Amino acid sequence: MGQLIAKLMGIFGNQEHKVIIVGLDNAGKTTILYQLLTNEVVHTCPTMGSNVEEIVLQKTHFLMWDIGGQEALRSTWNTYYSNTEFIILVIDSTDRDRLLTTREELYKMLAHEALRDASVLIFANKQDVKDSMSTVEISRFLTLSAIKDRPWHIQGCCALTGEGLPAGLQWMQSRATAN
Repeated sequence: MGQLIAKLMGIFGNQEHKVIIVGLDNAGKTTILYQLLTNEVVHTCPTMGSNVEEIVLQKTHFLMWDIGGQEALRSTWNTYYSNTEFIILVIDSTDRDRLLTTREELYKMLAHEALRDASVLIFANKQDVKDSMSTVEISRFLTLSAIKDRPWHIQGCCALTGEGLPAGLQWMQSRATAN
């Protein structure tokens, strides 16, 4: 009976999917969240804690938690992990110096028990900036091909223009409706 109700809720779009948006400070997490919500650039300041918004795409509801990425806040990310279906990792494609830190944070999350079933969307942000790393470069450095236990996708984007964001959201929607 419970499966029938879950299927019906899925058909009618009442099921909410929890998403955490993480990444290092200044990667563009909050800008992406509000670009998805309003299709506009919202002037932001560093997130101290979290922002939460609901994004609806064709009856699929995503409850998105944008979590602050400053070094002092990263140790609190795990308090948001419970019931997470999707991880959106936002990367500043121009920040080569901190890509190693990003990789360490990614694999720390992937090892966490509460995230064992979460799919991963990586937004390679700031693709509009000259000399930014390509998605292929980032994928190689993060050794994404080693992730075999869950679906993942890397998507180039520009948070300021919104380019690439709909494609990432559609990937998440296809995963949400497949479950």
